[in-house]
Amino acid sequence: MVRVGIVGGTGYTGAELLRILAGHPETSISVITSRTQAGTPVADIFPHLRGRLGLSFTAPDERALAQCDLVFFATPNGTAMTAVPGLLAQGVRVVDLAADFRLKDPAVWEAWYGRPHACPELLSEAVYGLPELNRAEVRAARLVANPGCYPTAVTLGLLPLLAAGAVDPSWLIADAKSGVSGAGRKASTALLMAEVGESFKAYSVKGHRHAPEIRQNLTRFAGPDLNLTFVPHLVPMIRGIEATIYARLTDVAIHLDDLFRDYYADEPFVDVMAGGAHPDTRSVRGANLCRIAATLQGSSGVVVVQSVIDNLVKGAAGQAVQNMNLMFGIEESVGLGALPLLP
Repeated sequence: MVRVGIVGGTGYTGAELLRILAGHPETSISVITSRTQAGTPVADIFPHLRGRLGLSFTAPDERALAQCDLVFFATPNGTAMTAVPGLLAQGVRVVDLAADFRLKDPAVWEAWYGRPHACPELLSEAVYGLPELNRAEVRAARLVANPGCYPTAVTLGLLPLLAAGAVDPSWLIADAKSGVSGAGRKASTALLMAEVGESFKAYSVKGHRHAPEIRQNLTRFAGPDLNLTFVPHLVPMIRGIEATIYARLTDVAIHLDDLFRDYYADEPFVDVMAGGAHPDTRSVRGANLCRIAATLQGSSGVVVVQSVIDNLVKGAAGQAVQNMNLMFGIEESVGLGALPLLP
């Protein structure tokens, strides 16, 4: 039984971790921390867990966390990097759901997140936790950087094409849309229903923090010629990410369905649909699943890839549990068999 701690358990990703781990047969949740809700029963904050979880939130305490086998950080960017070195020194493994360990270059991290990195010596060790990209490395890791939600959807959509050299890496466009839960569980005028309802907009057009993460992933296959345009959008829904990705094929005769199906043939959480299909976000709602369809648009030579995930599951908590399973030699899909919700 893997003893698990969760730091920062009152946000949406923390709630998803609790929901998934409450039904995981090979884990026990030992500690869940919150500075603002210490002493409050978890079920008082998250009534959907009533009868399934008897824990109360506690103030962060390294001594208690050090008794865990693994600690998840579901905290704002910049929090985990101050606590992780101490936990690693005591033999605790870590999965960070924020961005603290995703970027390998500390100068790039500082440029995008506005502060020096607290433990840059750990960046080279941290394993980027996209199992479809780094499964073997995740198995051996003591520190995993759980991917961002946009990078998960975009990277999975482009990997088969770039790995096969099937597209021009200097012309890639990712037009991505997210529900409001991607902004976190906080009071913000910009996220009020009256502000986002019946509206649709792009944001961070000059540059989004997930862009260097996506580039870091894709450069492994595309090299220095990579040129990606990434634009995120906010849509008036709670969960879900849809990434519509455009690339120019180097050979229009390539069979896209075969390419994607062969690449993801052994992946339990990637579902490749036939070209011409239109995967929608509700078809993955609540599930640790990425659905993808790749289509050649007429005679344009442009392939259109549609990639959908639930930003809180495959884009966050579900993927974190998938990584935990790999780290502890548990069958990868354990605890992650929930079907998508409909309607």
